[in-house]
Amino acid sequence: MEKLPKAIVDEAISGLENWDREDEKWIRGSYKLGSFKDAMAFAQQVAVIAEEMDHHPYFIIDYKKVILRLSTLDAGGLTELDIQAAKRYNEASLAYL
Repeated sequence: MEKLPKAIVDEAISGLENWDREDEKWIRGSYKLGSFKDAMAFAQQVAVIAEEMDHHPYFIIDYKKVILRLSTLDAGGLTELDIQAAKRYNEASLAYL
């Protein structure tokens, strides 16, 4: 996958609730779930999606909050794969909010 220009990434994440740019190489999604159990179930759903996509986020689980970080390390930054993963995680989060 090819690394996306900064302007393309900024435009893509501007329309993605929960997501922002961490720096030039990473985007970050932050989800506040209804309970610890919901946070863990959402994290499990993220794991399933990540396996399907063969693209795995970095996780932080802090009680009812789940933070995901995405980058395509092989490309040296952000790619379309990161944007697509963020969209899928947003869709999955709706079941746990």
